[in-house]
Amino acid sequence: MLVDDFREALNNRRILVFDGATGTQLAARGSQPGSMATLLSPDIVYEVHVAYREAGADILLTNTLTANRIYLKHAGQEDKFEELNRAAVELCRKAAGDECYVCGDMGPTGQFLEPYGEYTEQQFYENASEQARLLMEAGVDFIIIETMTCVREAAISAQAAKEATGLPVIACVSFDAAGGGFRTMMGDTVEKAVQELSNAGVDVIGTNCGTVDPVEISEIVARMRALTDLPLAAEPNAGKPELTKGQVVFSLDPERFAEGVLKCVEAGATLVGGCCGTTPDHIRSLVARLTRRQS
Repeated sequence: MLVDDFREALNNRRILVFDGATGTQLAARGSQPGSMATLLSPDIVYEVHVAYREAGADILLTNTLTANRIYLKHAGQEDKFEELNRAAVELCRKAAGDECYVCGDMGPTGQFLEPYGEYTEQQFYENASEQARLLMEAGVDFIIIETMTCVREAAISAQAAKEATGLPVIACVSFDAAGGGFRTMMGDTVEKAVQELSNAGVDVIGTNCGTVDPVEISEIVARMRALTDLPLAAEPNAGKPELTKGQVVFSLDPERFAEGVLKCVEAGATLVGGCCGTTPDHIRSLVARLTRRQS
């Protein structure tokens, strides 16, 4: 585990690069996307991790975004909870070797808090705490809470992960353009996200995914920087989602993606990478641009 080294990198504001999309890369290689691929197509999951390592990523995310107990329960796969998380960390650690950090990836439950849904804050807390503890025991270096469209769920999950493990915790919220600014699907503002995540005790605040492009993500990062001194993270998609022949596609090429992510760095992000539609080529291009920028 490289926990202390990662904490030092955060304190020194060293720029680190996440990997890119996992689901679309699994599908492109003939596997079903999602957490179950870890058990159904472990060789392909490993291949994706290795491709991102070879592209120059500093951080590999475990294939566990949808591997929390509540999500799996509603998918009829709750019995796979422990096996999925442990196997995902093992595969990611094997691919990372001594070259990359291994980050435990935790995502939304897919359900709503009361009064919009049937779940209480305590249930969400226990759900995140359980997965975070399992990821820590399996050997991750730190944890990311990402692709959150409800700030309250993000804050609960982040606090639970922090209190259950003591590991560094990154929390990223997904925004859409709205009314000249940015809001989550649940209507939460950037200001609310920064306040609630700061109160939850996270080590890094950030944004990923959403229906925005890398340049718009840089605007969100700039707003966050004006509100907090914490390290910031940005993982844009490869452009805005487009519907083509019934399929959602992301068409931003690696060079333009890298240019947009550089704007995120200029706005204050020190942890950067890719989300939906990004590939090892996108990460390779980003690493090359960052290297030229630092030389």
